[in-house]
Amino acid sequence: MTFEDIALHVPSILLPREDIDLTKWAVIACDQYTSLPEYWEQVEALTAGSPSTAHLIFPEVYLESGDEEDRIRKINRNMAEYLEQGILVPQAPGFMLLDRKTCAVTSRKGLVVALDLEHYDFRSGADTLIRATEGTIVDRLPPRIRVRESAPIELPHIMVLIDDPDRTVIEPLFDLELESAYDFSLMLDGGHLRGWKVTDPGVIANIATALRRLADPAGFRNRYGVDGSPMLYAMGDGNHSFATAKAIWEKVKADADDRSEVMNHPARYALVELVNLHDEGLEFEPIFRVLFQVDLRDLSQAMTVFFEECDFTWRLFESREKMTEALRQAESQQGHVLPFVAGGRFGMAVVNRPRHNLAVGTLQSFLDVYLEQNPKTRIDYIHGDDAVMEFGSREDAMGFYLPSISKNDFFRTIILDGALPRKTFSMGHADEKRFYVECRRIIP
Repeated sequence: MTFEDIALHVPSILLPREDIDLTKWAVIACDQYTSLPEYWEQVEALTAGSPSTAHLIFPEVYLESGDEEDRIRKINRNMAEYLEQGILVPQAPGFMLLDRKTCAVTSRKGLVVALDLEHYDFRSGADTLIRATEGTIVDRLPPRIRVRESAPIELPHIMVLIDDPDRTVIEPLFDLELESAYDFSLMLDGGHLRGWKVTDPGVIANIATALRRLADPAGFRNRYGVDGSPMLYAMGDGNHSFATAKAIWEKVKADADDRSEVMNHPARYALVELVNLHDEGLEFEPIFRVLFQVDLRDLSQAMTVFFEECDFTWRLFESREKMTEALRQAESQQGHVLPFVAGGRFGMAVVNRPRHNLAVGTLQSFLDVYLEQNPKTRIDYIHGDDAVMEFGSREDAMGFYLPSISKNDFFRTIILDGALPRKTFSMGHADEKRFYVECRRIIP
């Protein structure tokens, strides 16, 4: 069943067999803890010898380990075996209603659906029903494409936002008597996850009707004060994974002798979790930048040159408290303040006449150039003040703090300004990210 006008598809979800230990089955999104290989070593130890999504994904911490092809072959082999051995069991067509408890929130609600990739374009300026929220780095797609292009199934860590202030789509489902699908604790401080099957055609039709109201052109104009094509879905987590699914789908179409014959191909759709922007359990967190193998003096000189026409200043402080006090005093100024910790020292770079609207755009514009000129320096994108402090205290490392973006202005910002600079925001900290549970076939 497909509601093509709102890019909504009713998937046939695959769940693990009833005797499978779900705490071992579900692991966190592959793009988390990329600077903490010990986390993934714990995952490997916990899941050794057990059916688990750990054996179906490519943790990005290992992307440069030199064994990419072997890992991908093993992943595809494990997927095929899980299907052949009945470890993955087809469910009746429908959605999956979720309630996630994390270390930070008692409840974050979601709805697993499939979205139509025909209504998505990650290129700049796209006005499709589904829109990217950060710039897509095409160079980051090939490893993901190599994993997905031969994979018989997909596992989503993609979270897609809807702007539903009246809570008409997801929240009413919790008032219904639905069949329980699972109820279990997640590994390594991931919290707790409950799921219910949404298979009744009438309930599914009601969900589609509520989404259709959100996409109504007149309502869109009134809500955001703009003309143009409505945006119903905004990427939350997993921009590049969704873009990968799109790239694979375009290849399927291009390779088809008769395009009309492949329009019902399962690769046309991607499994995602919908989350209401206004859910009390949804928190927007900034994503900080940490540089490794960097020299503080060299970087400060490079920033001074890069921002020479932007009224740039650079300050170092005796302690974190001194820096915090200076930040309070700088709150009222119009420029962008970029506090940092480098080798245990604290400071802040100030761009008084920035060229970008957001501080993250100002910083990233410099880092893109600096990293290209200094290939030995490595960057990572980090959640949480403590992690920045830990890494930034190392002798040859430096961590930049960034402000968070308001989720109340999120949709309007994307509609008016387009995609944000990459890694602008995060929906919670690393251990709040989506865990893999549901799967779906992506080959006939």
